[in-house]
Formats: sequence, C-alpha cells, structure tokens
Amino acid sequence: MDVTIIPNKLQGTVTPPSSKSVGHRALIAAALSGGFSTISNLGDSKDIQATRSCLSALKTGQPAGENGLPLMDCGESGSTLRFLIPLSLVLRGGGHFTGRGRLMERPQGPYFSLFQEKGIFYQQKDSVLTVRGTLSPGRCSLPGDVSSQFITGLLFALPLLDGDGEIVLTTPLESRGYVDLTLDVLRTFGIRVEERADAFHVPGSQHYESRDFTVEADWSQAAFWYAANFAGGQVDIQGLNMDSKQGDKVIALQYWQLAKPGEVELDVSQCPDLVPPLAAMAAVRTGTTHLTHAARLRMKESDRLSTVAAALRAMGALVEEGADSLTIHGRERLPGGGTVDCCNDHRIAMMAAVSAAFAQEPVKLLGAECVRKSYPEFWNHFIQLGGEAHGLVLR
Repeated sequence: MDVTIIPNKLQGTVTPPSSKSVGHRALIAAALSGGFSTISNLGDSKDIQATRSCLSALKTGQPAGENGLPLMDCGESGSTLRFLIPLSLVLRGGGHFTGRGRLMERPQGPYFSLFQEKGIFYQQKDSVLTVRGTLSPGRCSLPGDVSSQFITGLLFALPLLDGDGEIVLTTPLESRGYVDLTLDVLRTFGIRVEERADAFHVPGSQHYESRDFTVEADWSQAAFWYAANFAGGQVDIQGLNMDSKQGDKVIALQYWQLAKPGEVELDVSQCPDLVPPLAAMAAVRTGTTHLTHAARLRMKESDRLSTVAAALRAMGALVEEGADSLTIHGRERLPGGGTVDCCNDHRIAMMAAVSAAFAQEPVKLLGAECVRKSYPEFWNHFIQLGGEAHGLVLR
C-alpha cells in the first residue's frame, strides 16, 4: 500500500497500543504455567500473532516436521524466534523454525556457540533453522552486546530444567531494559532469578504459576507521537505507565535533551528501537545530533541505520551515516516532496509518516502497510489526529 502524506498538523488524544515486548513475555509465561491465565490488552500485531501460533505448536507438537519436531513459523518476529529456540529444546527436544523477510538472516551465533558446547544439533538450511537435543543445566556463556533476546530465551527455559543454571555474560549487556522486562514478568509468574555481577543464577525445577495479567501501553510506539509533538504537534499521549520497566520510556527524557539547542550526543545502545523517532526529532531541531553505538540496527527488519538515513534524506533532512552512528544536522522544517521506501520496516513507515505530516510538501510512502507488524491501528490513529494520507486503505 503506497500512500501520500499531505502536510497537516497532528493534534488530539491517542493511547499507544499494548507493549509488544511485554505481550510476548506474558504470553510465554502464561503458556508455561499449565494453568488458566487471562492476558488482557494483548493486542493483535503480526508479531504477537506469530508468538501465539508458535506456542500452540510447542504445546501440541503440531504441525510437525522432520523427526516429529514441531514446525514454527515466526513471521518476522525476532523475539518469537529467539525466545522459543531454548524452550523448544526443553519442551519438545527441539523444533524447526522458519520466518519471512530478513528474519532468518538475523544472527543466531550466541545460541550456536552455546549449542556446540552442550552438544546440541543445529542446522540452518533453505531458510529453516532446526535445533535438536537436550538443554542441560549449568553454565551458559553469552555475549551481552549482540541481542538481549538470547538472554531472555534462556531465562524462560532454565527454570524448567532439573538443575540450576547460570547465564554468564562475556561482554557488557546492552538493551538492559528488555532483560529487566523479562525478569519482571518471570517474577510475576512465580519464577525466581538471582542477579549477580555479569550473571544470572536460575534455580532449576521451578514451576510457572498462572496469573491474570494486563499488558501496559508501549513506550516504543508512543515515541512516534513524541516526535510529532517535537515537530509542532499537540498530541496528548495517554495510558503510559511512568513506572514501567520498559527501557524505551527514556524517550521522555531524550525529548527534553533534544529540545535544548546545540550539539547533542545520545548513546542508543540501550534503546535501539528509539532511533527512528529520535532521528525524526533531530532532523527538525536547532543543532547537530549524534546517535551513537547503533551498529545492531543494521540487522533489524531493514538495515535501519541506512533506511532511517535514506528516508529522512528523501524528505530533505541533512543526515550522515556512520558505521554505527547517525549524525543529523537539524533544520527548522523538512522540505518534503520526495518518496520514501519503507523497506518493509514498520518503524521506518511510522517515522516517515510523522515527519511528513510536518514537512513543507507532500511525501509518498511505499509499502506503508508494514506498520501492521507492531502497530495495526497506526494509520487509524494518524487519521484521527488530523493526518492526511491519500491512497490509504484502513482495516
């Protein structure tokens, strides 16, 4: 779906969707409890749909592929894939994983190194990853600077083993907020984890307890409405938990850091998903902004350093792309008038839409339907706030 954004001020009230990050974790914990849990405000993004489908396959063993192992289609959800790989070993002795887009190109090296140590079979062939074997208790060494998703996957699986496990970090932990989210959900569902220096000790033979759980609103998605306000909008963002464990709530602080004129450097290693809305703000501020320590963005749904830069340049922003950084020279208002390829990346589409709403000339977005991955109601909310998008087909 290609849409043309006609500049028009965004104003009104919006409640961001439920947190996809919290939703994945609550779904998994509830499924492992074996009891009856109610998950409220879960949302229906494509990523959440993938986790629900894969959990069903894990619980039932169907559909089954070669060797009777369950076959799980993770869609484009890196969380689904990496969270469930260790659980498949614990619950089913392994599984076959597939996906779409760039998902199966995303690195799995930390798991593969661990599997070699523990004698677990793995093979990636024709876009299907197969793992087979037994996850044993004991030490699990993982880097902390590739993706926190590997740590979360093991934190879900280790409590179910018949002996104690320990996750030892071999490099500093990035995206710490996502691990904090995992620990918070685990504790809610009755699981104990002891945090130590550069390690997590997980007692074995634990049991998940059923719970009623409400998924809070998503700070990652709220960040795009912060960007709208930064550009001159008047959007009242409601429903956010100010005491949330979500690391991306830091957007509220970063908003004011960028509001001050001059040169600003933001280390985004702990909040990589905020780079698109931060870049949108940086493009229309007084001063130069450096977004640093962002190399991991090259392995998202798109090469997100490259696609953020290309999208903003298409609207007339002044952006320099580094190996692990973006440098953005702000201007009072973006000229607009260009065409943005969303590159099947939901965060590129949302960034471009909000930026285009405040540009001087219309901007065309190619493949704007990709927002359904994480924010199915985005375009409805955009229109309700006064956004004007020609060619838009609402759900």
